[in-house]
Parts: sequence; structure tokens; C-alpha cells
Amino acid sequence: MKELEEGTTLTLDYNKLTKAVAACPGVIPVAVQNVDTREIILIAYTNELAFKKAIAERTAVFWSTSRNELWEKGKTSGETFELLDVRVNCEQNSLVYIVRPRRGGICHTKNKQGEPRNCYYRRLDFETGKLINLDP
Repeated sequence: MKELEEGTTLTLDYNKLTKAVAACPGVIPVAVQNVDTREIILIAYTNELAFKKAIAERTAVFWSTSRNELWEKGKTSGETFELLDVRVNCEQNSLVYIVRPRRGGICHTKNKQGEPRNCYYRRLDFETGKLINLDP
């Protein structure tokens, strides 16, 4: 079991954006929203190359700040997204991609039944400070 992805301890990465910008200048954040459920299903980053590819192919393509390369969401897992709409904030420094999962799941993690989950599958218990898995 991977503690970060399955554990109950909250270990937020407050330096992710600092690391992402330092390693990959020219990226902006993208919130990804499921058109059917209205859930925010993940936060990713894009640069000009990834953005142009996403628009041209109408699929969720991002810039992987950890691998410093194009990342087509779900290319390995099969959990790809159809890109339906793009929203731009007032300062033009972040985006919202409105998507529809092409097949069922979203996240690279799986529940006990082996089904992909949404990326936001845990909630914080305010009393204990522990994470509670909503889709074990």
C-alpha cells in the first residue's frame, strides 16, 4: 500500500507549485471538472505545447511537472477524457477544462474492486485530522 495515496495521514505538498514552476517554467494550473457530475476531479498543469495539443485533439493533455514531458491523461491506464470546454480566469493565469471521462474511472488509483476512482476519494475528518477513504 502506498501511504501517500492510501493512508490516513494528511501530508500536503505545500511546495508542489514552487517545484513545478522552478522545474517547468511556463506552466499554469488547470482544474479539471467532470461535465456530468460537476466534480473537480483533478488539478494539473499545462504549457503552450500541451494546451495546443489538447485543443487540437479534444482530449485532456497536460504538462507533467514531475516528468517534464507531455502527459495525455489516461494514455497508459485507458482512463482518458474528452475535452468539451475550456474556461479561462480573469487574469488568464489558470484554466478549467470541462471533460467527460471516456470510460468510467478517472484516477490511476483503484479501489478494492479494482475500479478506478475519482482523484478526490478521501475527505478530512475535522475531529481527528485523519483522512477517510470514501471509495476503499
